[in-house]
Amino acid sequence: MPMRNALVAIAFVLPAGAEFAVPGEQMTTCDSHRLNIHHLHCENGVIQVEEALYGRSSSAVCTEDRPPRQLANTECAHPGTLETMRTRCNGKKTCEINTRIFRKPDPCPGTFKYLQTNYTCPLAITAVACEDSLVHLFCVEGLVIKVYSAYYGRRDTNTCVLGRPRKQVRNTECLHPTEIVPDRCNGRNNCTILASNSVFGEPCGGTYKYLEVSYTCE
Repeated sequence: MPMRNALVAIAFVLPAGAEFAVPGEQMTTCDSHRLNIHHLHCENGVIQVEEALYGRSSSAVCTEDRPPRQLANTECAHPGTLETMRTRCNGKKTCEINTRIFRKPDPCPGTFKYLQTNYTCPLAITAVACEDSLVHLFCVEGLVIKVYSAYYGRRDTNTCVLGRPRKQVRNTECLHPTEIVPDRCNGRNNCTILASNSVFGEPCGGTYKYLEVSYTCE
């Protein structure tokens, strides 16, 4: 397959089912077992998830119309929430997560839960390379690369789809964060990596993948 150049672009008490955001800082979504969407957004920069909790750590959050017994357990946390939020959202300007993905296994039956994410919006450059293409990270003279996030796989149906059959781009659960990019590129002025299974492994056979990197120059 011919090599292609990478594309580089600059990239309270809440009622049940409600959400409140401090832009660039925190989002809380009460889980009322409806289709509750947890929405993160950066007006400037990209999402960088710092902390995430699905469960309950406070008896004063998401309390409306809930009996005390559903609020009493404040040591309830679904394992893997932080990793899931980082994998799905880091490096994006907007990210939406349905809270139902955290409901099984239930971390604390009988407790009314919520999804809460603390995040920042660092200014960043986003570089994308379709499978079997090269991604080029670079900074002006005197600055070096710092990678915020990198993953190889597929998490949407819009990126690297030209000329590809639907069956190769419909799997948006191909989420494969990688430390290879920061290990190779951090602290360097420029860095080139091939987006391929030979470098990152095969996270999802039959899916046409891409490498997406968000980084800054410091």
